[in-house]
Amino acid sequence: MTKRFLFISDFDGTLSEKDFFHVVIDNHFQKESEKLYSDWDRKVMTDLEYLSRLFAAIGRDQAGIDEDIDQIPFDPDAGKVIDHVRRLGGDFVVISAGTDYYIKRIFKKYGIRDVRIISNPGVYRDRGIHLDVDADGPYYSRLYGVDKEKVARDLSKDYDQVFFAGDSLPDLKAAMLADTVFAKGKLQGLLDAEKKDYVAITSFADVEKYLTEHEEALTHGSR
Repeated sequence: MTKRFLFISDFDGTLSEKDFFHVVIDNHFQKESEKLYSDWDRKVMTDLEYLSRLFAAIGRDQAGIDEDIDQIPFDPDAGKVIDHVRRLGGDFVVISAGTDYYIKRIFKKYGIRDVRIISNPGVYRDRGIHLDVDADGPYYSRLYGVDKEKVARDLSKDYDQVFFAGDSLPDLKAAMLADTVFAKGKLQGLLDAEKKDYVAITSFADVEKYLTEHEEALTHGSR
């Protein structure tokens, strides 16, 4: 028996206004920032390899890294949306190609509990965050660590309706599987190219407005 609906969200750039790796570069690698941002844009290595190297090289004790994480600009309406989804009988899941290390801390900081997080496992070690990726895992991606399309396809089998929120290229294939897409940033143009309809958003305040306006259909309807 399928459940009513699932809301899948990316974290960096979607639930937050700034990717954590930007926080790390801007705080600790200012002199190398131009090259680091250029390397990211030119994809000189996989995203997984890039983030693994960067996070491992932070060079701070655990309390210091926690201070960096606390600087992530988290969307102030995210908790409200998560609560709203649950009131309507839906489930909320986060899929991230970053690491659960900082997502878990941010959720704890803002009092968000019992949200499933599917991301690259991270542990503090040797003054950095080390990604512990299982190459034999069911959702493994060589490029990102986590293949969001695989996750979305697997989870969506259990629901009548699937929502997806994202902001960039790694979100595209998962977004294409969703019934309703909330798109920020570069994802909007990517979806335009695919002729996939979406709800344009700038923050989760727009998502909360959508849920409120469509509450009756979400409560009683299906695909």
